[in-house]
Amino acid sequence: MNTPDVPLELLRRYNVPGPRYTSYPTAPVWREGVGPGDYDAMLAASGDQVDAAPLSVYVHLPFCEALCYFCACTVVITHNHAVEDGYLAILEKEIDWVAGRIGRGRPVTQLHWGGGTPTYFSPERLERLGRRLREAFAFAPGAELGVEVDPRVTTPAHLETLAGLGFNRLSLGVQDFDPAVQRAINRVQPPDETRALIAAARALGFPSINLDLIYGLPLQTPDSFSRTVDAILELAPDRLAVYSYANVPWLKKHQSLLTDRLPDERAKFEIFRMALARFTQAGFEYIGMDHFARPEDELAVARRQRTLHRNFQGYTTKAGTDLLGLGVSAIGSVGPHYIQNARDLPAYTAGIEAVGSATFRGFHLSPDDLLRRSVIQSLLCHGVIVKREIERSFGIAFDAYFADALDRLAPCAEDGLVALDTAEVRATPLGRIFLRNLAMPFDAYLGSAAERPVFSRTL
Repeated sequence: MNTPDVPLELLRRYNVPGPRYTSYPTAPVWREGVGPGDYDAMLAASGDQVDAAPLSVYVHLPFCEALCYFCACTVVITHNHAVEDGYLAILEKEIDWVAGRIGRGRPVTQLHWGGGTPTYFSPERLERLGRRLREAFAFAPGAELGVEVDPRVTTPAHLETLAGLGFNRLSLGVQDFDPAVQRAINRVQPPDETRALIAAARALGFPSINLDLIYGLPLQTPDSFSRTVDAILELAPDRLAVYSYANVPWLKKHQSLLTDRLPDERAKFEIFRMALARFTQAGFEYIGMDHFARPEDELAVARRQRTLHRNFQGYTTKAGTDLLGLGVSAIGSVGPHYIQNARDLPAYTAGIEAVGSATFRGFHLSPDDLLRRSVIQSLLCHGVIVKREIERSFGIAFDAYFADALDRLAPCAEDGLVALDTAEVRATPLGRIFLRNLAMPFDAYLGSAAERPVFSRTL
C-alpha cells in the first residue's frame, strides 16, 4: 500500500489531539463514584441473561525494573522483586471476588497479561497466577491467551512456563533497533536479544508472535527507521503494531525528557509512510491505524470478513465478550458499562483488602452511546460505515441522525480522506491513516473532553 505525498498544510490540519477510540465514550468522560457495589450489580445483571456473553480477561502486572521514557502506561518502577508475592496475593483476592460473582458457566475465550512487564515476575509466580485463573474461570477450548514480554528480562524459563500455561500469542516490545534512539528513550535492547527470544519461542511452538514498534521517537528519521524495518522483516513476525508515539507530558512528566528531540510533523509522517509501504510490500496487510498482519492471520481474515473488533487492547477477533479487568488501573466492559480499578497501587490494594474490589469510576452507555460506538467501531475496524446496516440495527435514518457529523466530514472528503455517498461512509487509502480524525465527528463528547489537555495528536 503506497500513500501519496501529503502537503505540510494538510498534515497540520489533521495532526490534532484526538482519541485512539479503544472505547467509546472515551475514558476522560467516565465518572468517578462508580464503586464495588455498582460493579457487583453489573456482573449480576450480565450473568442473569439467557445468552450471557463469553468472557475476556485482562490482568495488569505493573512492575518494571527501569522506566522507558516514552511510556504512558501505569507502571511501578522497582528492582525489589519482593513486591511480586504481595501483589499476587492482592490480585488473587480480586480474582476470587470477581469469579464468585461470575461463576464458571461463562467461558473465557480471551486472556491477556499486560503491564508494566509481566515477565518481571518469576516463572514460578507466573505459574501460580496462571493456575489460579484456570481454577477460577472456565477457559474455552482454543481460547486466545496473549502476553506482553520484554526481551531484556524474559528468559527461556519464562517462555517454557508461558507455553505450559497455554499461552499462544506473544507480543514483544521493540520500539526501535537504532542504538541512539534506544539510549534516548532509556531502553537499550540489542537486536540479538530479541532474535534469540523469538527463536526460543518458535522452538517451543508459539503460533503467533507480534512485535511492537513506535514511530515519532527522539532522533528517528525515515532512513534510521528503515534499517529497523529491515531487521524486523528478518525476524518474520506474524503481526506488527506500529504505534504513533503519544507525547502527553502533562499526564506523564517523564516524557518531557524527550520533547526537544522529537521529529517534526513532516519527518514523523514520512517515517510511518515508509513503514507502511515497506511492510505491505513485504506481504503484510494493513489492518488499520497501527496494526499489520499476515494475510492468513485471523486479524486479516476478520477484517476482510468485517468481523474485526476493537477494545482496550487494540484490534481483536473476540467481539461480543464481557471484559473483566484485574489488577491496578485495569479497565473492564460489562454489558453497557465500563468500569476501572484505582490507578495507583496503594488505593488499589486498600480497595481489594477492604471489600475485594477496587472499582473507582465507570460509565453507563446510553442508547445514543451504543449507536455511536457501533458507528465508530465500524469505521476503525473496517474502514467503512454501511448506512443500511446501522439503520437496521438501531432503527434510525442515518443521514438525518448524523447530519452534523456528515457536515463535519465534508472537508475531509474534499481533502481526499473519505468518500461520502448515499450508501456508505468509506475511508480512502490515505484516510485509513487518519481514521481517528474520521471518527471524531461522530463523537458526541469530544468538545467537553477537549477543554483540557487529554489526548495525544492523531499523527
